[in-house]
Amino acid sequence: MTDHPTPALPYGTPEAPRLAVRGEARLEVDPEIARITVTLSARGTDRTTALTDLTRRNDHALALIKSYGTAVEELETGSFTLTPQLTDKGRHERVRAYHGRVTLTATLNDFTALGELTTRLADLELTRVDGPWWALRPDSPAHRAARTQAVREAVQRAREYAEALGADLDAVLEIADLGAENQPPAYGYGMPSAPGGARAAALESAPALDLEPRRQTVYASVNARFTMTRPTL
Repeated sequence: MTDHPTPALPYGTPEAPRLAVRGEARLEVDPEIARITVTLSARGTDRTTALTDLTRRNDHALALIKSYGTAVEELETGSFTLTPQLTDKGRHERVRAYHGRVTLTATLNDFTALGELTTRLADLELTRVDGPWWALRPDSPAHRAARTQAVREAVQRAREYAEALGADLDAVLEIADLGAENQPPAYGYGMPSAPGGARAAALESAPALDLEPRRQTVYASVNARFTMTRPTL
């Protein structure tokens, strides 16, 4: 069997040399949304008691989150567990208690409301709040801005190379998108847990947290190939 050599890349001609460059962009922008997770727990000596308490706390938390209207973009229930706890001693499988847990995830676009809601949730009975996790939306204009800047940077770099040789850019041959990706979400700190009532009373006993959003890094990189006019050497 005859081995066929790999075709060489088209490096252009003396009359139309080829340029290959990379353009990159890194932007620092304010976050658009923030996510928090809410874990509600209940414990009872029998299954019915644990489920009843967990259902009541879940309904209370859902109503509280939904009361913030359009400030909450998404609200979803994650995992639900109800686990029997057996006695430590004895030969028989006897249940000592039942532990119930349900997790909620809320996405907010109003960071003032976020601080208030986080405090009120943390004030509920047997409730844990984690977050916030700051992020951009998948269709954020920041992604387009980074890609556009990366292409412009590639063109500028290619133009400078051509000018260094006394030539001009002639045509673009290829723009290879390497992706414009957000950095991993910036993680905040979990909030304490604890129990509350009406909105006004909750705010009196637990003032809203003043949360400082963490800026997000948006990165884009492209490979670009051009031809240029004949250099003056």
